[in-house]
Amino acid sequence: MYAVLHLADFALQAVLRTTDGANRDNLPAALLDPTQRPPVIVACTVAARQEGVACGQTSSQALARSPQLRLLVPRPDAEQEAGAALLATAFAICPAVEATAPGVCTLQIDGVSPERREPAISEALARLVVLGLHATGGAGPTPLLALYAARHTDALLILREERAFLAPLPLAAADPEPAMASLLARWGLHTLGDLTALPKAALAQRLGPPGVALWERAAGETSRPLQLVVPPPVLTAALTCEFALETLEPLLFLLRRFVDRLALELATAALAAAELQLTLALADETTLAHTLRLPEPSTDADTLFRTLHTHLESLRTASAIVGIQLSITPTRGTLRQHGLFDRALRDPHLFTETLARIAAVVGADRVGTPLRRDTHRADAFALAPPATEIPPALPPAVHPAQGLVLRRYRPPRPVQVELSAPPAARPAWVRTEGGGSVVHVAHGPWRSSGDWWQNDRLWQREEWDVELDGLYRLVRTPQGWFLEGEYD
Repeated sequence: MYAVLHLADFALQAVLRTTDGANRDNLPAALLDPTQRPPVIVACTVAARQEGVACGQTSSQALARSPQLRLLVPRPDAEQEAGAALLATAFAICPAVEATAPGVCTLQIDGVSPERREPAISEALARLVVLGLHATGGAGPTPLLALYAARHTDALLILREERAFLAPLPLAAADPEPAMASLLARWGLHTLGDLTALPKAALAQRLGPPGVALWERAAGETSRPLQLVVPPPVLTAALTCEFALETLEPLLFLLRRFVDRLALELATAALAAAELQLTLALADETTLAHTLRLPEPSTDADTLFRTLHTHLESLRTASAIVGIQLSITPTRGTLRQHGLFDRALRDPHLFTETLARIAAVVGADRVGTPLRRDTHRADAFALAPPATEIPPALPPAVHPAQGLVLRRYRPPRPVQVELSAPPAARPAWVRTEGGGSVVHVAHGPWRSSGDWWQNDRLWQREEWDVELDGLYRLVRTPQGWFLEGEYD
């Protein structure tokens, strides 16, 4: 049993799926063949045909019938991307896939259970709609019959009565040579049924082997082995923009097309995305590349797209974007069962996305998990990326801390300090914004310094424990005097 996924007007659909817009499907558009002089229409949308546009017309003839007609030219990179989307959808049905022609995939579905064949093809057709492509499907006992069924239906056709289906089809469905088609038309033969009504042997005497081959194609008796293809080893999507992109919306539209197709290929191969590599070609002939490491491997298209969206929201380029490339580093997916005592995050991707949005507002250097630096400098810390799993609590100290608890002021409060007469030179009076106070008792000083070998990081401080109306820590630095905290 064979199935065919068929994209009518493949070159036109490939270009249209890169066009952003809510009314794209109702857009009167036509595809020109630039190799002919003058260029003529080779494909057009339903909306264009309703306004009188037809294949073979020149651009001026077509515009006279439809002033709003959008004229397009073939784009090989768009066709390559659309072909990859079609193959990815076909591989989701079964692994035996042939790239028969541009816009045509033939599948050998003997390995799919009979009750699953029709639902699987219907799901593939719906998935292609999400990918921006409108396809038809057919299934039959031979690749040729499945192709006939896919070409002559609006959705999905499973052949069960081959002769009744073939008889009314036009003779052009069997792809006769132009000279033979003209001859048969003069004989009054216009359908496949008209041709197969003639004896095969008599037709062979008059038309020779080409006539016999045409009769066999018309009767659906031709069969052949499939030339199977393998899934692409590299998960990459690339496209050269028809127009330079200066805003975020059209860029996100194209990236969504990429992500949907790549996520389908990942799911089919039982893999997950570990990293996303986004490369943007700019109009000033420079390239901007960035690697996005995912907190956890994923195959969800929405998750991958949100990661790209969050990154691009804070991105500014020196010039417009003229080319896009998205690559995925695959890995094996992780399966984890959540338990009552599980310390892992429920949704690492949503957590990372939230952090990225915060970083876009406050700066990437101000978001993270604080870690103590290996230094004696007070309050020295660094920010590290948050862990996806909460570490276990540290065991209690063998000798727990003793003494008063210092509640620090954030930030320290600047004060004015008067010292006693030398040689003691101890704090005697402290003036704050609320007034002044006599220092009843002062213990210190405790001096420390460090990083003296780096001018930009040199630090030094002098600490005092003083009694005012309470117990406080008083600190002197090169910037002045500060109340750093209050003891409980």
